[in-house]
Amino acid sequence: MTEYKKYQCDVCGHIYDEAEGDPENDIAPGTLWADVPDDWRCPECGVGKDDFELMP
Repeated sequence: MTEYKKYQCDVCGHIYDEAEGDPENDIAPGTLWADVPDDWRCPECGVGKDDFELMP
């Protein structure tokens, strides 16, 4: 069983949950962070993946 992780945007606090994905932006539920395209942007503030950190 996959243990999904969460990543938080350093700028606005938006949380990307691997279990939920980002269906509104064509990222299916269960998509691991490593598999999210490099050009994906935070749906809240528009920053890139580099501005997200793994949550404890």
